[in-house]
Amino acid sequence: APCPPAARALPGLAAGRGGGGEGRAGGTSRVAAASERGGAAGWVFWTGGELSLAEPALPGPGAAHGAGMVLQEPAGAPSPLTAAGGVGDAAAEVQLSRLRWAVLLLFSSYSLCNAFQWIQYGSINNVFTRFYGVSPFAIDWLSMSYMLIYIPLLFPVAWLLDKKGLRLIALAGSALNAVGAWVKLGSLKPRLFPVTVLGQVICGLAQVFILGMPSRIASVWFGSQEVSTACSIAVFGNQLGIAVGFLVPPVLIPNVEDVEKLAYHISIMFFMTAGVASALFILVIIVFKEKPPNPPSRAQALIQSRPAAEYSYVQSILRLLRNANFLLLMITYGLNVGCFYALSTLLNRMVIHHYPGEEVNAGRIGLTIILSGMAGALISGIWLDKTKTYKQTTLVVYIMSLVGMIVYTFTLSLGHLWVVFVTAGLLGFFMTGYLPLGFEFAAELTYPESEGTSSGLLNVSAQIFGIALTISQGQIMDRFETKAGNLLLCSVLFLGTIMTAFIKADLRRQRANLENEQTVSKSPFNPCCAPAISSGQHL
Repeated sequence: APCPPAARALPGLAAGRGGGGEGRAGGTSRVAAASERGGAAGWVFWTGGELSLAEPALPGPGAAHGAGMVLQEPAGAPSPLTAAGGVGDAAAEVQLSRLRWAVLLLFSSYSLCNAFQWIQYGSINNVFTRFYGVSPFAIDWLSMSYMLIYIPLLFPVAWLLDKKGLRLIALAGSALNAVGAWVKLGSLKPRLFPVTVLGQVICGLAQVFILGMPSRIASVWFGSQEVSTACSIAVFGNQLGIAVGFLVPPVLIPNVEDVEKLAYHISIMFFMTAGVASALFILVIIVFKEKPPNPPSRAQALIQSRPAAEYSYVQSILRLLRNANFLLLMITYGLNVGCFYALSTLLNRMVIHHYPGEEVNAGRIGLTIILSGMAGALISGIWLDKTKTYKQTTLVVYIMSLVGMIVYTFTLSLGHLWVVFVTAGLLGFFMTGYLPLGFEFAAELTYPESEGTSSGLLNVSAQIFGIALTISQGQIMDRFETKAGNLLLCSVLFLGTIMTAFIKADLRRQRANLENEQTVSKSPFNPCCAPAISSGQHL
């Protein structure tokens, strides 16, 4: 017979799953625990005043233990489903927020601005070398300063992200980005190179508050069927900023001999950057929220329902470092992204060596690498949302990054720029497209650990390998030739491919979502769909 409308069905296993142990709901969970201890498949019905347990339709070995008890709850008490923190609670609260796309777009925008400031010197290395009267290696260090700053500051910032949340980190990152841009305006004379270094260091500090955010924003704001796509779009901002950094500086700052004219062109770029960075900081203050009103997925609902006292940041890091699959991914991610950092920093020097006077085309080649990589990232993100084949996709993209690097290495010196454009686009599609894959694969391997912590460790690995590979490749290029430097990157990518093959696809986040969906689908939340009650007995 159908249930009365006032009654709501609660699965007997919603709480107290510890084989008779008392759950978080106190007295309420004892009802479900009693049913579970007795082996009964019965359900608890909530009518607002007291709890009733229906006998199982098919009595089990201990069905008798599920009857004969009475438990009274005061009128107006919360539903045991909510009190028990069970799957029904998570299912009822899961809802997507329309603000999520605005938050994602805003983050991508100030991440773009920060990434632009990272590569704006390296994309016209020869011009800034002559303007400030320093060595090319000193200009390379303006890019490497980003990587160096990130390493010691990761853990404090990741701790802040876990303790204070997304909004504070977004405010700090966008504010530092704007401050650094304004400081650079004080370096418009050749003798003021230390001032531009200071401005770049401040922007490097901002980057620490940015790089660990994509997977965290995706998890906190987006549903399980769009989380990989959202992470890819969040990474897009950074990649698009690098693309703009390759394209705009060679156009705004021509390689003229007059130092005064050169300073004027540099000031235009610095003023534009400072204005955009300031506007984005104001928008972050107005628009960026900590989290949506309701969790967007069951996995996120479970994380948010966890008491704060249960989470230890230090223990989380130790657990991550004991996770063999994550350690392998951390190394392979660092190798791949480190190669990308080295290639981006030294691209101007490579192209100018083989094609003198082609500063603008060198920037366009960098733009081609990034834009094709953004397409690769978007396609891989959509593919992951549809198939959840994290291991297979990551391995294929890694192999193709290696193939692209080999082809690029042996075609760079052929004397045909159009060939370089084609091979650079192939390389970028896979190498740059790998970045969001690593974040999402790490989130799967390490759930329910904080995405900010796991992605932060990935980025530390990338910065360490990025510094080492940039210095090594630069020295090899100076002493030998560009082909020898690129062969170093090929060998590094080959090593990373072999190591990626040994990562096991332990998709913990997907497993959590599936288990909750299966539990919810088996739970009789619709009372009119509940099976017949043989003889309802009061507990």
